Amino acid sequence: MATVDSILKAKGAQVLTIGPDATVLQAVMLMNEHKVGALVVTTGNDVAGMFTERDLLRRVVGEQRDPVSTRVREVMTADVFCCTPATPLEEARGAMKNRRIRHLPVVSDGQLCGLISIGDLNAHQMTSQEHTIHLMHEYLYGRY
Repeated sequence: MATVDSILKAKGAQVLTIGPDATVLQAVMLMNEHKVGALVVTTGNDVAGMFTERDLLRRVVGEQRDPVSTRVREVMTADVFCCTPATPLEEARGAMKNRRIRHLPVVSDGQLCGLISIGDLNAHQMTSQEHTIHLMHEYLYGRY
């Protein structure tokens, strides 16, 4: 059974983080620079929250807050669900679906070691299905 670790090995463990005292404008500029939809908010090595496009839309734009003076800690999602590298992919997918989230920080021994998205899970599933189709095709036509 495939685990979160298989995705991290393929995509790498780089995670974009930001501190809770950064401004929303700084967070958005970082997200735009790297073309990502979420940042992990950290204090030291601990995951303190997530700042996502949804947070920006609902808690900044929707509440007419000033991105220059609003701190990330004021508008981030503080209740963050994390997984481990050993988490099965179907469990991670179920957690994302049930919690209506698109990003899942990966933590091992209390240390942030990666971030997976629903897009990562979909890409992995598609690759796996393409491989299965290829093997079935080879079997049916006697080339396997």
